[in-house]
Amino acid sequence: MTGQTGPQQAGRSGGRSTRQRRAVVAELDATDQFRSAQDIHEALRRNGDPVGLATVYRALQTLVDAGEVDIVKTDDGEAVYRQCNPTHHHHLVCRNCGNTVEVTGPTVERWTERVAAEHGFHDVSHTLELFGLCPDCAVREEPGAAT
Repeated sequence: MTGQTGPQQAGRSGGRSTRQRRAVVAELDATDQFRSAQDIHEALRRNGDPVGLATVYRALQTLVDAGEVDIVKTDDGEAVYRQCNPTHHHHLVCRNCGNTVEVTGPTVERWTERVAAEHGFHDVSHTLELFGLCPDCAVREEPGAAT
């Protein structure tokens, strides 16, 4: 992490690395799937960490603002979080099990630049999340599939 001067720094966020934030980061490290703040809070409490739900939300927002965690809105509007690759990417997310794949999309990037230029926009950012069924869940969803 750039600019880290000691255990009190929280990477790119520039804020203090609190015990609660470190606990949230450790919980995010435990899986490659997107998880809700409520899921993270529940897991922390189950593991004996008395962190409050509001603190989990604040820690997640700090990590999102610092670019250390990605946030995605699910089909039903719920915000879910995941530690990801720091380079620009998109996500392919299974809406059944949450399995997530980071994908790059050069065609999307070129399209974004072209549309922005056509309308005179500058310094444009974007997000793209694709939701579907992963191969395992798709097999289970097929008519006549064994459960």
